[in-house]
Amino acid sequence: MNILHVDTNHPLLIEELAALGHTNHEDFTGSKAQIEAKIANYDGLVIRSRFTIDKPFLDKATNLKFIGRVGAGLENIDLDYATQKGIHLIAAPEGNQNAVGEHALGMLLSLFNKLNQADAEVRQGLWQREANRGVELDGKTVGIIGYGYMGKAFAKKLKGFDVEVLCYDIKTNVGDDNATQVALKEFQNRVEVVSLHTPQTPRTIGMINIEFIQQFAHPFWLINTARGSAVVTKDLVAALESGQILGAGLDVLEYEKSSFEHLFSEAKIPKPLQDLMQFKQVLLSPHVAGWTVESHQKLAQTIVDKVQEIFH
Repeated sequence: MNILHVDTNHPLLIEELAALGHTNHEDFTGSKAQIEAKIANYDGLVIRSRFTIDKPFLDKATNLKFIGRVGAGLENIDLDYATQKGIHLIAAPEGNQNAVGEHALGMLLSLFNKLNQADAEVRQGLWQREANRGVELDGKTVGIIGYGYMGKAFAKKLKGFDVEVLCYDIKTNVGDDNATQVALKEFQNRVEVVSLHTPQTPRTIGMINIEFIQQFAHPFWLINTARGSAVVTKDLVAALESGQILGAGLDVLEYEKSSFEHLFSEAKIPKPLQDLMQFKQVLLSPHVAGWTVESHQKLAQTIVDKVQEIFH
């Protein structure tokens, strides 16, 4: 097959596809219109998040047999239309699930022990031990929303702690030895930590809003390594102010561009985000939970393996 790569990835992706007999072409700088104009020449397309694959694009892709997205989510692709056209859709959640699980745990422990706050203070010559007294994870009830690859990876990381892990998912019978699946009401009545591991869908956009937050029986800590669109930032700020949310670790933000490569759609920092950044009990990272040295290679290998499985 002729395969077009429109984003940079680990070199093994092209090397191993070539070893399987495929011809690889790279275009990392062409505009979407330029890619669209030549996509009919290709059987495969490999992309991360550079642009959306919509109906007009797919109509031009008359010979396309697969789209490989080097990442976990497929929200930048019109899935229904691509499926209707018989195009195989390949994602790679197996490739970065461990990285996401570790990052979520790291954020949670850092928040509990005020590590970001303490580090900043010590660097300024401040030695404030009582102000940086932490809390322990042992004995807590941790809740995971979305119990797929990422949620399961986080639950596995929690096995070394004396915690109870609950999960909530729209799919039934997804619980396992690492997490007990419960109904949403029980989830909201019991958990003290909420970690999001949901894909971006119409149901999850704006899911963590003030109405949802107020349904929880206990103040809780929030971790989001999934999609920024799931959390309404102004409502998170209000919950942090009221104490309903005790702290938040956010690897993703509502204001990211759809490509995930840049933070803002506009240069100006939105007011809710400015407000969020004032809280010491908020830890931020630039959408890197699944972005490790190891996952870089594993994501690429997963795409190769799935292409080989489907077409050989």
